[in-house]
Amino acid sequence: MEPAVLIIITALSVFGAIIGMQLIVSLGISANTSIIGAMVAMVVARLPMAVARRFRSLDRQNLAQTAISSATFGAANSIMIPIGIPYVMGMPELVMPMLIGVAIAMVVDATMLYRLFGSKIFPATGTWPAGVATAETIWAGDQGGRKAGFLGVGLVAGVAGAWAGIPMSAFGVAFLGNLAALTMFGVGLLVRGYSVPVAGIDIAKAYIPHGLMIGAGLVALVQVVVEIRRSQSATSPVSGIDVPARQATRVLGAGFVAYLVIALLIVLMTGRVSELPIGTLVLFIVYAAVAAYVHELIVGIAAMHSGWFPAFAVALITLTIGILIGFPPFALAMLAGFSAATGPAFADMGYDLKTGFLLRGEGRDMQAELEGRRQQFFAAMVGFVVAAVVVFFFHDGLFARNLVPPIDRVYAASIKAGTSMEIARNLALWAIPGAILQAIGGAKRQLGVLLSTGMLIAAPLAGWAVLAGLLIRWGLARMYGNRFNAEMNTFAGGVIGGDALFGFFGSVSKLGK
Repeated sequence: MEPAVLIIITALSVFGAIIGMQLIVSLGISANTSIIGAMVAMVVARLPMAVARRFRSLDRQNLAQTAISSATFGAANSIMIPIGIPYVMGMPELVMPMLIGVAIAMVVDATMLYRLFGSKIFPATGTWPAGVATAETIWAGDQGGRKAGFLGVGLVAGVAGAWAGIPMSAFGVAFLGNLAALTMFGVGLLVRGYSVPVAGIDIAKAYIPHGLMIGAGLVALVQVVVEIRRSQSATSPVSGIDVPARQATRVLGAGFVAYLVIALLIVLMTGRVSELPIGTLVLFIVYAAVAAYVHELIVGIAAMHSGWFPAFAVALITLTIGILIGFPPFALAMLAGFSAATGPAFADMGYDLKTGFLLRGEGRDMQAELEGRRQQFFAAMVGFVVAAVVVFFFHDGLFARNLVPPIDRVYAASIKAGTSMEIARNLALWAIPGAILQAIGGAKRQLGVLLSTGMLIAAPLAGWAVLAGLLIRWGLARMYGNRFNAEMNTFAGGVIGGDALFGFFGSVSKLGK
């Protein structure tokens, strides 16, 4: 709440929200602006002014990147996508109820991760690749020397590879995450990319990855409960675990209740509650809350392990099930938007808190760590509030020019087309191997969730990049053991950062064309 800090993070949040809105409606993507925020703070720190010297503090730089990334993802993924669905479906009167509801859901989403970060299910020692990349960038700017050298090599490799069309963030992630989980992620990417040219089967149209995700997601939820109960009975502390199991249980329970209330609020604000029989209304509210809740946890798990989160696809899965249940079109529009709103803010908060956790010494001073998280939470809330305000004032202008997130047209087309018993059978059939694989891998590896995540993303080059990175990592480990782990982490952070920077500036440059 220092005036200088508040001014900087508010200005960055406005910039991030505007960029996020423009990118999501023009290109269908949102950019990770964390490193942009950190670099702005570094530049400010070098200005010849007394007040600017405060930003030489890594903690203040951490607050700057937290705010801008929260505003970007909040405006683009958590608000613009949901409010665009009823607009595309010809129901503009539902836009404002949706905006209010998903803005609240976004705040609940991020608050839950803040309360769960450091728990057994979302440990501070989890991978969170984008958070590692931002921390490495801030460290290199502060320390220089050997760390800056490895980061610089990684940045150059990331930019060069991205310029050549290679998804370098996938390559960088391979040096940071769980080997088994990332192998399944890479395999999933390749299966999706080559299923048509090699086997002549479009697995997406057959709803194979969707079914796998349903089965894996259900088992993942059971594993969350088991992990919490196991940690309740544990007698010794575990690295990266500072949130008691009872607190995690309370947070999960309170979050579900909050989603029930938000779902009811959205329906009431539409003014069309009388169109739903009481039984259908109750079923819709419960299912909408479950869908948002499951979407949040699956997106969070995927983001923590791989750095990629299939938010669009998982929201489409929950929508497909809603269509099978038989909810009317206006309710389905609300369902799709509500589900899509949860998850991105959850994952982004995880990335930002991971950055802070590393910068603050990985929990060696727990009091400082918890206070640092609290300050980051405040900075994120500034970003989210700014995002909601910016979208409120500017969405009409974008919609008037027929600029909506492209994925919204997919959701709308799915609602209008309905579904069939064949799709229901495919979902049920493929849920079985997804559940089995997830159960075999356990909560730490998340094999089913990561395989289905890869199969939901049409990016075969990313699959090759992940597997190539894993092969190099395995070879280095065989030859040198753990001697170069720190350098490889810094290099990987640079690769991910270079890919993010190239993607950001490349996307911004396209906006003017």
